[in-house]
Amino acid sequence: MYLALSHVTAPVFSRIQRKALKVGKEDPARMAERWGRADRPRPDGPLVWFHAASVGETQSILPLVSVLLEARKDVTVLITSTTRTSAALLADTLPPRVVHQMVPYDTVKASRAFLQHWQPDVAIWIESELWPRMLREAGARAIPRLYLNARVSRRTARRWARFSGSARAVLSNFDMINVQEAATFDALSAIGVSGSKVVLTGSLKKDRAPLDCDEKELTRLRATIGDRPVWCAASTHSGEENIVLAAHQSHAGLLILVPRHPDRAGAIADLCLSAGFMTARRSSGDKIAPDTRVYIADTMGELGLWYRLASVSFVGGSLAPVGGHNPYEAAQLGSAILHGSNVANFASIYDDLDQVGGAKTVNDAMTLGDAVNLHDAAHKDMAVAATTVLNDGAGATDAALKVILQYLN
Repeated sequence: MYLALSHVTAPVFSRIQRKALKVGKEDPARMAERWGRADRPRPDGPLVWFHAASVGETQSILPLVSVLLEARKDVTVLITSTTRTSAALLADTLPPRVVHQMVPYDTVKASRAFLQHWQPDVAIWIESELWPRMLREAGARAIPRLYLNARVSRRTARRWARFSGSARAVLSNFDMINVQEAATFDALSAIGVSGSKVVLTGSLKKDRAPLDCDEKELTRLRATIGDRPVWCAASTHSGEENIVLAAHQSHAGLLILVPRHPDRAGAIADLCLSAGFMTARRSSGDKIAPDTRVYIADTMGELGLWYRLASVSFVGGSLAPVGGHNPYEAAQLGSAILHGSNVANFASIYDDLDQVGGAKTVNDAMTLGDAVNLHDAAHKDMAVAATTVLNDGAGATDAALKVILQYLN
């Protein structure tokens, strides 16, 4: 049914695009790319296409892209993503021989136009965003299709089980599936997708280098903050800031608040001021003064700074019904991890962290405040325990590279 409808859904996607443009989620200069119309010619030689939906996925594949380019000097990499934010970040980080485009809508015409222009030698989907029409069109051109760093939430696993025939039909299109965690491996097996083409390799995010930062800025901020205790609330969503601010009432130091969507910073600043906190915004150039209680880090690409400054971090999207966000980055930088119970997107890694004391579940402002106010030594013990989880099962990048080279002529 989906494949049949993909012949006539262009008007639906057109309305979606107009709405996204109106709210600033679509780049007007790149609208044509969503219909498969490229803004540049295809480079000569072999081309490997990665689709990584948003910021987390695109950042996770960059080490893999680097080792691929090193292994094959004749290869160009095309990365597609869905969000404007991911496109902006990639614009500043892409190495030579890498091209970025916005992923086309999953219609027959857009998919065919995209594939006709780029003619990838290998097509790779990352994590969880799959497009059935594009999968079918790539198969019709005999393009090897790989599903790397595969991950599904518990909710998606339940949906797969309910519609096992449809899920199996989509996933059977792949020539190889590298799975990042046992729960996803089991979910695939439960619907009949198993055998030698499904391999449990671990997560690409475990192999990723720690987030970088401007060392001069880090030194400056440390000097500005002084010996005040610092904690971070990262990737927060609507509804979570109220809980975070209530928890901060019992904390004597500085809160660095990093909203998942920086365009909400104005409303968040109003919340902070209403709660009685002296507040500064990074995007406005505000300084951290001795009496600043909340620093809103409403910029992109600086999370490496904030995790390095904070002895403990709450990772958002976990008290709101979002499914949680990536805990690897905080763990890599030695910041103890706190999270809510809504972590279905990263259930396996959070389970592993919680079991070894590398992370702590909080349920409300009181438990969050108690966890933030633990002695610094307790936070350091949590960070050390998290490191053991990160080191267990690393190697997904090497496994992914091996698979890509196997299918790349």
